[in-house]
Amino acid sequence: MGNPNLIPYETIVRATSGEPEAVNEVLRYYSQRIRHAALENGHVNTDTEDSIKSRLIAALFKFRFDEQAYNGR
Repeated sequence: MGNPNLIPYETIVRATSGEPEAVNEVLRYYSQRIRHAALENGHVNTDTEDSIKSRLIAALFKFRFDEQAYNGR
């Protein structure tokens, strides 16, 4: 049984394969952290926020799973 506070593994797998709903779920999960990282002088810099989101999406598409490690071999 996994940690209920984490994004489910299946969602990450779907997001890395480009499923739009899964990508949006990952963005929603990290939205508060992204907004906090984009704060400048007490205000959210939308350019910074968009840049962080773009980099997260790019990282999702580059991510590769080590199936052997996941299967416990």
